[in-house]
Amino acid sequence: MERGIGSVQDADVRRVSGAVGADSGAIEGVERQEPGYTHSGGDPPGGTMAEVEVQACWFAGNFGREFISSSGDAVRVVQFGTWNRLAGPDFVDAAVSINGGPPQAGAVELDLELLDWERHGHAMNSEYNAVVLHLFVKARPGERFFTRTFNHRNVPQVHLLQPIGGWVPGHNQLASPGRCASVLSGLSDLELSERLMEAARVRFQRKVAAIKRTRDAHGTGEALYQALSAGLGYSGNELPFTLIAQRLPVALLTRSRGAVEALLFGVSGLIPGPCLARLTPEARQLARCLWEQWWPHRTGHGRSEIESGLWRLGRQRPLNHPQRRLAALSLIVKHWRTVLRLYQTRDWRNLRQLLVGLEHPFWSHQLTFQSASFGRKVRLLGPERVSDLLVNAFIPAAEDWPAFCGWKVSNFNIRCRIAAARLLPGRPGIGRLFRSAVLVQGLLELHDAFCRRDLSDCVECPFPEQLADWQRRAGTGSDSGIDRSDGGANGLGVLGPSG
Repeated sequence: MERGIGSVQDADVRRVSGAVGADSGAIEGVERQEPGYTHSGGDPPGGTMAEVEVQACWFAGNFGREFISSSGDAVRVVQFGTWNRLAGPDFVDAAVSINGGPPQAGAVELDLELLDWERHGHAMNSEYNAVVLHLFVKARPGERFFTRTFNHRNVPQVHLLQPIGGWVPGHNQLASPGRCASVLSGLSDLELSERLMEAARVRFQRKVAAIKRTRDAHGTGEALYQALSAGLGYSGNELPFTLIAQRLPVALLTRSRGAVEALLFGVSGLIPGPCLARLTPEARQLARCLWEQWWPHRTGHGRSEIESGLWRLGRQRPLNHPQRRLAALSLIVKHWRTVLRLYQTRDWRNLRQLLVGLEHPFWSHQLTFQSASFGRKVRLLGPERVSDLLVNAFIPAAEDWPAFCGWKVSNFNIRCRIAAARLLPGRPGIGRLFRSAVLVQGLLELHDAFCRRDLSDCVECPFPEQLADWQRRAGTGSDSGIDRSDGGANGLGVLGPSG
């Protein structure tokens, strides 16, 4: 295994303990620059580097994978995970081993300076609780600092020194290709579609089963409402939106039509206050109105308020801010009888039009209470978000497999791009292939079922061998590739990790 300066050497371990910033091999002149700054390779241009370039070098493996932490522990990176383009740590779905122990799944955060962990507020942000390794590039000689999470867990630190293979120019790929990529690349579009359809059916059946369990406990309307609320919380706020739906049942809200929005915002804890002076006159008026309507209900619902630490508000796309999503939910509740009727008749076309056409006198022009007005009308729920709600909530709740198979999508989101980079790197025509929602769902299922569960960097993942075995059996015409002999929960041996 190739090792770089600052990595574990076979006989001469360079320990980074105590004075973690004193090593002369540290990267010199690293500075913050806007993402997208690139250079042609070789030495850092002008002696400086952007953080994104250090991240690219790390993800490419150019710093090696075996290190000694600042406390003297042996650290081995079992798998580098994937780039995180959403809120939270830089890399997710990684795994590290400490002192030869079992792999620990989690996230990796890379900061230019050791103290950036504290400066950037990671210690007070629960999104960083999953971090299992903190990387840094620069520290003052003799500087000591303990990386702690919001739940007061100490995180191993590694000081990155010079990379082995030179600097990686520009952005790197979202994920490294897996072992199965070479097998999948040999499948025709038809064969690949068949495998993805099998995976999508497993995913669909799991969604159906989850909604059925809620329906058995609370009824059809509440089950649909909770699934819809969780969908509005994507990505990162599924839990608080689910809790809101559970604590404010739709049956209760439909009896409180005049106070629906105030109840939702009140329980969410997202009404601004007590000082409203910095808000625009329109935002101040809405906030006061919500407070006036919420206050009489607060005694009965005050204990239902969502803890502020559950909300992920940073690094969200502006149009996806939870305040706008709550406004959308309040409008859906106000149209609940129509929504239920369209759902029960499986009129997905008109349901989509209803959801896309939702308008609010304030939120159709605002990002948050604190933001300035757009100056133009912007949809509360765009066509792509509505399609996701239909595919992940409404259609599974109705158990409408034909609609699930026939639904078309226009957006290949970040999760899909990561899955494609892992499983189907460089495949031609991938945009055309994944205009079908069912194939997108199948791709996500394979990635979730295998890549995200694996902690061995593909070494112990059973999917490549299962896929190759299916190809052999399909070539002889002896089997369709569906193996139910393992008795697993999904019933598809080719789609489920053994054991």
